[in-house]
Amino acid sequence: MNDFPRWKYAIVAVVLLLGVLYGLPNLFVQQPAVQITANRGATVDQALKEQVQGALEKDKIGFQSIDLNGDHLLVRLPVGEAEQQAKAQEALKTTLGDQYVVALNLASTVPGWMRAIGAREMPKGLDLQGGVHFLMEVDDKDVMEKQLQRYADDIRATLRDKNIRYQSVGRGPQGIVVQLRSAEDRDASRTAIQVKVPDVVVSNGAQVGDAYTLNASVKPEKLKAIAQNTIRQNVATLGNRINALGVAEPLIQQQGDSRIAVELPGVQDTAEAKKILGATATLEYRAVDESGSAFEAEKSGQIPPDDKLYHRRERGADGKPVPILLKKKVIVSGDEMVDASSAPDPQSGTPAVSVTLNAVGGRKMLDFTTQNVGKPMAVLYIERTPEVTIVDGKEVRSTKVTEEVISVANIRGVFSNRFQTTGLGSNKEASDLALLLRSGSLAAPVVIVEERVIGPSLGKDNIQKGVSAVLLGLAAVLVFVVFYYWLFGLIADIALVFNLVILLAVMSAIGVTLTMPGIAGIVLTLGMAIDANVLICERIREELRNGSTPLASIRAGYEKAWATILDANVTHLLAALALMTLGSGAIRGFGVTLFIGILTSMFTSVTVTHAITNLVHSGRKKLKGLAIGSGYTRTATA
Repeated sequence: MNDFPRWKYAIVAVVLLLGVLYGLPNLFVQQPAVQITANRGATVDQALKEQVQGALEKDKIGFQSIDLNGDHLLVRLPVGEAEQQAKAQEALKTTLGDQYVVALNLASTVPGWMRAIGAREMPKGLDLQGGVHFLMEVDDKDVMEKQLQRYADDIRATLRDKNIRYQSVGRGPQGIVVQLRSAEDRDASRTAIQVKVPDVVVSNGAQVGDAYTLNASVKPEKLKAIAQNTIRQNVATLGNRINALGVAEPLIQQQGDSRIAVELPGVQDTAEAKKILGATATLEYRAVDESGSAFEAEKSGQIPPDDKLYHRRERGADGKPVPILLKKKVIVSGDEMVDASSAPDPQSGTPAVSVTLNAVGGRKMLDFTTQNVGKPMAVLYIERTPEVTIVDGKEVRSTKVTEEVISVANIRGVFSNRFQTTGLGSNKEASDLALLLRSGSLAAPVVIVEERVIGPSLGKDNIQKGVSAVLLGLAAVLVFVVFYYWLFGLIADIALVFNLVILLAVMSAIGVTLTMPGIAGIVLTLGMAIDANVLICERIREELRNGSTPLASIRAGYEKAWATILDANVTHLLAALALMTLGSGAIRGFGVTLFIGILTSMFTSVTVTHAITNLVHSGRKKLKGLAIGSGYTRTATA
């Protein structure tokens, strides 16, 4: 009798059941939808839902449902209504204005009880779902300039702390130039700077008149680290901002030393995507001019030379923003922030952003608050959004700058590098602002140098071709194996189908994005999966030729073929692992699919086929033959 423990049967049954359960969501077709997310100062609530419903009904746009999901609203449209999706987006954009982001999306139709246990469909890549591709160039010159300015500030602070008199500290062609009054001051300055500012290399410069100079340049390894950190910071920032577009499984990765590739599956509105990706935000802290009248300045247009006219977020009795005069001199800005986090104010419970400044910014804030206790200080929010307009048939790129005073408060006491900013409209706004401050204060500007749009129709065509390739490859393997190995071929075919189901289930459960290279990996996996069964069947045939009984041949076939199967698949796993770890984009997607497929095929080709074979043959004590191909149907009596 061919022994097969019951616990192995249980494992096979559980795995197959879970495979069917977690692979089933891929049969549900996604439906077109429009996602609405609040911009700064706006909220997503029941009133917005009613407004959206009214706008759709007014334009006679049919919809299936409007779901309020936390911080966004999802309008589900009937399946196959791609034109209605575009009309709904346009109508809602017109109705809601700039307060909300209205983005195209694909909503899942998987039942709620499946999603509750983590069963969901596989996200599709750009080549299958359509979408936009951006290649962005990172301009790190601005970051380098700001970094040099910080070092210059640190050098000034160091010289003041050491009571060393200097004539000037400023930018030079090779870095920072420090001019001092004597050779003794120059030598003392060089020693102090090397200790306090270790990231710069200090050398004596030429004497200019009666001034002794020092040249300070940033160390090459530090410059390289700054450039790499800038790229990583921008990649992280773009990843967080893409969430506002409702994009499933975007691809954001570094290319070379200064470029970032971004792929947004399912997004067709490139203008909206560029707006979200290119936006930057920062805060500036400024003193309020209490001596002048902001209303008079706005009315007459006569603004004091040291002031600038802004508007507060609050609106007056006439419904217009309240004007305010702020000093042009900035106390501290976002460039001097090293961290920002959102948390409710412990005293009032209102949304707030906790800010941490660097040493230079902390010193500036300490000096200002020491001299201005009891006086008001304003927080100015500045957001820069890239815009593209068509003039005479050509694209003209510009930047829209939004400036708004979000908070004005009296300074209660002296503080330096840690404090809170209040006056925000909601916890989400505080969280978004903290995110932009954390990642945006040092992020370099990005310029889109390449842009491609892949339509959804092309994605559907790719899906149809991919599915056809999988089914054609699977059918060819199934027919050949049954024809060559008869009953054992049929068992191998059953295991191969289960292999496909389990492979899709695992990829869906862990969130692997399906792409055309991924489909190629699935087809290759199906072809490779049958290799193990070929080895087992040939081993069983060999045992039959040597005179073994059918049941003994089955037992020996699985036992002796296992070592060869393991060796062959380990080499394949190593190759797939190399593609996963060293490759990127399509190559990595192919490697991930191949790696998972090899693991699932080892289980189905050996364990599942062994279980089925045992069920078919183990109950027959005197098995006289095996249906394992021509010439091997009969053996000696067992």
